[in-house]
Amino acid sequence: MHGELPGSADSPVVAQDPQAAAGSQARSPADHGAVPKGQDHSMFRLFHARRSAALMLELALDGALAFMAVLCADALIAEPPQLHWWQWLPGMEVLITALGFATVVCTWQYLLGVYQGHARHFAVQMGRLLAAVAIGGYVTYLALKAQGPDGHPSRLVAYAAIVFLGTLAAVRGSVIAARAARGTAKVLIVGRATEAQVVVGDLTLLEGPLPREVVGYFPTTREPLDSEGVRVPELNPAIPLTTHVRTHRVSEIIVAAKEQRGGVVPMDQLLLCRSMGVRVIDNAGFYEQTHGEVPLESLKASWLVYGPGFVQGRTRRLLKRSFDILASGTLLLLTAPVMLMAALLIKLESRGPVIYRQERVGLNGRTFTCMKFRSMVVDAERDGVAKWATKNDPRITRVGRFMRQTRIDELPQLISVLRSEMSLVGPRPERPACVHHLGQQIAFY
Repeated sequence: MHGELPGSADSPVVAQDPQAAAGSQARSPADHGAVPKGQDHSMFRLFHARRSAALMLELALDGALAFMAVLCADALIAEPPQLHWWQWLPGMEVLITALGFATVVCTWQYLLGVYQGHARHFAVQMGRLLAAVAIGGYVTYLALKAQGPDGHPSRLVAYAAIVFLGTLAAVRGSVIAARAARGTAKVLIVGRATEAQVVVGDLTLLEGPLPREVVGYFPTTREPLDSEGVRVPELNPAIPLTTHVRTHRVSEIIVAAKEQRGGVVPMDQLLLCRSMGVRVIDNAGFYEQTHGEVPLESLKASWLVYGPGFVQGRTRRLLKRSFDILASGTLLLLTAPVMLMAALLIKLESRGPVIYRQERVGLNGRTFTCMKFRSMVVDAERDGVAKWATKNDPRITRVGRFMRQTRIDELPQLISVLRSEMSLVGPRPERPACVHHLGQQIAFY
């Protein structure tokens, strides 16, 4: 076995089955090329049911728009033009085409990160959306061409893409306009001044149904604001928190205090605010919404024990497995030419096997053989000591460096997805020795 470790965990291709962490996702120190000395930069990702419901709704809406776009495109290119409503009724062949187009487009939108709930940038999201539509259109075109020379597959796909993008822009624009018309959500922060400044900065990353406006912070300790930091109005701590809520019409309270024991946080007043219908969120939950991660130093075992992240069910497992089989099978077919070229280049550049095999830890601690395209020289760990890949690692070959940057080296792991050893979404599987080491270094790993 040749020693080789991943250099980055940002791969959009495959990861360990998330049921091993019950809906959680841990960022491994291997992703940064070194083992951390402490927990300051260690994170846990936990996705709540609320975000999942919003994601499913968004996926369903986009799928419906893509489906209807194909039906509209078919009616537009019909010869002769369809003048009566009953002539617009699609046949079974068009319905299957519309379903396929919607499935491929939505799948690629998901895989490319169009539905990421934090830190969205318009230009990046538009690029991902266009890429997903281009892939979906190309796959649909190939499927139509394979059926025979009849029809106009290129025109159908082009019209469908234009209609889909146009209706999607109209729907998203209407949602944005509706949010703006509803006004601004008033937010009150409970905690120290420095913690309040961090929250104000992170609020720019948070997306929600309403824009947020911070009315001030309710101090838990006496501490002056940093003059160079974000200016946050300080509320009078002598006045009850409920009074501030009523005065400023607050709809959300963010408890930014890291230390909440010993009466530092006015829990009785927060309970009264909660009974008034005001949403109260702690620092860990807020950080998860804005960054998609939770810092371990603010994470408690009780939050994991009582949280909803471990909820599984037969329906969810069935849908997840079905998605893994469909997506990995499709990706293997689409990337087969790329994998053949990668294998040829690896053989031409250096001696040794094309495929690199390594033992990894999967669901419930079971080990399996993980396959990747070899991107390092043979005997990269000839001393027998496991080492994480680092920036400009001399063990990485020229072809290997390109494959790592483009994630081509991860493609053989799609076979592990078909075998149910891995999943397209979930924590990254690590080597047994690394799992043991990380378990000692990172709390709750």
